[in-house]
Amino acid sequence: MLEVCLLGCGGMAPLPDRHLSSLLIRENGKMILVDCGEGTQVSIKKAGWGFKSIDAICLTHYHADHVAGLPGFLLTLGNSGRTEPLTIFGPPPLAYVLSALTVIAPELPYEIHISELSSEKESSIEHGAFLIGSLPMVHAIPCLAYRFEIKRSGKFQKERAEEQKIPKEFWSILQKGNEIEYDGRMISPNMVMGPPRKGLKITYCTDSRPTEELIQFSVESDLLVCEGMYGENEMREKAIARQHMIFSEAAEIAARGNSQELWLTHFSPSLKDPETLLCNAQSIFLRTVIGKDLMKDRLSFDD
Repeated sequence: MLEVCLLGCGGMAPLPDRHLSSLLIRENGKMILVDCGEGTQVSIKKAGWGFKSIDAICLTHYHADHVAGLPGFLLTLGNSGRTEPLTIFGPPPLAYVLSALTVIAPELPYEIHISELSSEKESSIEHGAFLIGSLPMVHAIPCLAYRFEIKRSGKFQKERAEEQKIPKEFWSILQKGNEIEYDGRMISPNMVMGPPRKGLKITYCTDSRPTEELIQFSVESDLLVCEGMYGENEMREKAIARQHMIFSEAAEIAARGNSQELWLTHFSPSLKDPETLLCNAQSIFLRTVIGKDLMKDRLSFDD
C-alpha cells in the first residue's frame, strides 16, 4: 500500500488558501518528500504524518517556489530529534544549491547524503522499498519528473516447495528474496515463487511542457500528479512561452499513458477557482481531479 498527500497545489507564490506544490508519499511508515517550497513544514504539520520518518527528499528543480522552504524544514527535522542520515535527490547543480541554502542551517544533527541525478537522460535508483525514476523535462533550468514504484513479487507456490522437499522453516526466507543452501544445493526464490505481480506507481511532474518521453515514463501510473498552471485552452501560447502546461495537456498525458487517475496541481496564482475549468481536462481524461491542499489517498495492490 502507498499513501499520498498533496501538501500544496500552488505555483509561483503561496496564497492564503493555497500552499506551494509539494507532495508526501508514505510506504510502511517511511516517507519521501517531493519539493519543498516556502511553508512546506506548515503543511506537513497540518497533514499529521510527522517529520522524523521522512528519509528522502526529491527536488524537481531549483526555482524558489520549490526549494525556498528547505532550510527551515531541515532545521525542523533536526529539532524533532532526527539523527539518521537524510538523502536528497535532484538535478545538477544539487550540491551547489544545498551549500547555498544551508548557510542559514549550518549545524544539523544528521548527515545529508547528496544524490545528483542526470539532467540529460532518464535514470533510476533504489531507495528503501522504492524504485525512484527520474526524467529530464522541458523548463528554463534543469528540471526532473519523478516516478515512484513499489515492485511486488509473485505469490509463493507451496506446491513447488513441497515437490522440492524444502523445509517450511526456509519458506519465509525465500519469500523475502533470499537464497538458501540446503541438502548440498543452492535454492533460489525463483524456484518457488510465481511471476511478479503488478506493483504500484506514482508519477509526479511539474514545471514543464508535455513530452512524448513523459507519456512513456508515466505509462500505467496508478496516480499521475501533473502540473496545470493554466486552465483555459486559450492560455496555451502563454504556457508554451513560460514552459508550463494547461489542463488539457496534462489530461492528454494521462489518457495516452493510461494512468488510473490524474491530480492537477501547481496552479497559477491568477487561477482563482480551478474547479470551474475542470471540464477542459475531463473532456479528455474523465478521472481528473483538481488538487487541493492536504488531499490524501491510499493506493492498494490488486488482489
